[in-house]
Amino acid sequence: MSRIGKLPVIIPAGVTITVDSGDVTVEGPKGKLVQFITPAVDVKVEDGQVTVHPKDESRQARAQHGLMRALINNMVVGVTQGYERRLEVKGVGFRVSSSNNELTMSLGFSHEVKYKAPEGVNVSNEKMVIVVSGIDKQKVGQTAAEIRALKKPEPYKGKGIMHLGEQILRKAGKAGKK
Repeated sequence: MSRIGKLPVIIPAGVTITVDSGDVTVEGPKGKLVQFITPAVDVKVEDGQVTVHPKDESRQARAQHGLMRALINNMVVGVTQGYERRLEVKGVGFRVSSSNNELTMSLGFSHEVKYKAPEGVNVSNEKMVIVVSGIDKQKVGQTAAEIRALKKPEPYKGKGIMHLGEQILRKAGKAGKK
């Protein structure tokens, strides 16, 4: 049995969770999220906590058990605190600006790169740091990955878009003839 799946999800004050016909809905101060429930597990809301139980001992049910609990916990954290990813832009001549939830970046290409954030995700910038925030952990992470993929950090000079604090393995380059 999943170690994570066994743990109950505590419902904080101001958050309501409803389970109905294959969906779990979490509403909180920051918004509302809906997630479908796989048919291999049972989700119950009782006395201030959510518990997830597998319906049987099949491989599918055991695999889905911990996953569903983690997804529900991520939804609860999202509607109470929200999620945020920070991306750092490094490089001579690289620039970032944002307006109306759209990034305009100069990344060394012959043209400016524009990125429009999906629904439910906010993008902004503080100098050379891009801030991606929202209540859905999956959307925030996917958006950050898409922005990073626009100009991945290269191993020789370390230029590009990287997660804040990410260590890039650097290569030595050419040593030259002696």
